Amino acid sequence: MIGWIALGLVVARWAASLWLNRLNGRHVEAHSGSIPPAFAEVIDETTYARSVEYTLARLRFGQVSLTYGLVVLVVSLFSGVLPAAHRWFVDTVGSGVWSMALFVFAVGTALSLVTLPLGWYSQFRLEERFGFNTTTPATWWLDIAKRLLVSLVLLYPLVVLVLAIVGWTGEWWWVWAWVATTLFQLVTTVLVPIFILPLFNKLTPLPAGTLSDRLAALAERTRFATRSIQVMDGSRRSRHSNAFFTGFGRQRRIVLFDTLIEQMDEPEVEAVLAHEIGHSKRRHILKGFTVSSIGSLAGLWVVAWIASRLEFVEAFGFDPVTGHTAVAMAPVLVLFGLLAGAVTFWLDPAFNWFSRRNEYEADAFAREVIGRPGPMIGALRKLAEKNLSNLAPHPLYSRWHYSHPTLLERESALGRPPPAAGAGRGTRGSDGVPFTG
Repeated sequence: MIGWIALGLVVARWAASLWLNRLNGRHVEAHSGSIPPAFAEVIDETTYARSVEYTLARLRFGQVSLTYGLVVLVVSLFSGVLPAAHRWFVDTVGSGVWSMALFVFAVGTALSLVTLPLGWYSQFRLEERFGFNTTTPATWWLDIAKRLLVSLVLLYPLVVLVLAIVGWTGEWWWVWAWVATTLFQLVTTVLVPIFILPLFNKLTPLPAGTLSDRLAALAERTRFATRSIQVMDGSRRSRHSNAFFTGFGRQRRIVLFDTLIEQMDEPEVEAVLAHEIGHSKRRHILKGFTVSSIGSLAGLWVVAWIASRLEFVEAFGFDPVTGHTAVAMAPVLVLFGLLAGAVTFWLDPAFNWFSRRNEYEADAFAREVIGRPGPMIGALRKLAEKNLSNLAPHPLYSRWHYSHPTLLERESALGRPPPAAGAGRGTRGSDGVPFTG
């Protein structure tokens, strides 16, 4: 019964995602004939047609990715390969904490490697076709090797610690594991901008000049203490532009893509920075961390609950093992990691609502600090144009998948009159108006 329930959840997620993709595709095609009046000032007809083509190509690729992911997941869960791998690790490597953590890490690595063909096609076919890709194959492979190394250095010891805590603390292990993972998150928040990010991109201080002076004045005006404002060589991999916030406390940094600086004038870049400062001043980072921590605690409680039921691992072919041991917990962690997405998928609209509210607040902060909405609106319009954003997604699709408000929604909130009835609406996921700060 448990196996059938799991299969039903996995297939339901796939079917719902596929339906949403097709719904969105039909909606975009219906608005592809001419530029909706609300976007007349934002984009020309050639660029709009290009954005529609890009959106539809990504949706078609998304349908293939969804089905490919479904096949990989079903095979992983029901073919018996995972129980066989677990038995091999127990018999050959051992059943201790380090070997069982290696089993969990190896499964995660193997599943990520299986998706490499999709990543390759996305980067070197889809993104290349629309002029966004600037990554070389050598850089792409090197990035994969670096990510694997970072995971080995950071995540493998974390899994070891969690499995060790299971044995040390017994029934209440999930509370102590939550404490450990929360501290890990805090530490990595500090380490990422110092050690991890420079492994992948070159970060340099914003050069002295009128832009630097303008942004320094903004930081002083808003009493925003930051270690630095840095420029990242995003153009080394893509022509997409963005900005984001990284670090914690005195180590926090604002990072601007070099492509963003090239595409915008100085008042617009200032508005982008004001938006990022708004996230800090409105305590969005703290709120997001709190929500994430609560989610982690709930997830670990679920892991503990299903670990107490031997029929759960038996349903997927694993040998039932009693007690609070690494050999008993490792299969549960793997299965939870594979199945969690089939449940949290249905919570995505709530998480996106929370994210969109934060974006509105950061936009409002930028408007207040700059003194007018024009620079912020100009920045959003250029981001939409240069990234070939989907300007007319289906409302249901956008609510489900996009973490940022639509360009029209953001402009309206900033002070632009609402669009005429029937104008396209939507929000941003991977192809909307970004700011990831």
